[in-house]
Amino acid sequence: MAKYRKKPVVIDAFRWTGDLDQVEVPVWIVEAIKSGDVRFVEEGMIIKTLEGDHLARRGDYIIQGVAGEIYPCKPDIFEATYDPV
Repeated sequence: MAKYRKKPVVIDAFRWTGDLDQVEVPVWIVEAIKSGDVRFVEEGMIIKTLEGDHLARRGDYIIQGVAGEIYPCKPDIFEATYDPV
């Protein structure tokens, strides 16, 4: 089986606290909320993705990928995959 390495790309992301004191609120997440691609439920935030709806919980990272797609990522996976630039 062939092995592959992920290409180095820069993504936009923020950690969602789910609190009123949320410091980072990127324009792209605001636009996704306005368009209905992101909505809030008791358990957290539902994000529409190409793979279906994904639940983001408080403390998860919300990522905007290279093609403008938005998806949640658990903190341990995010920290193992991404470095600050």
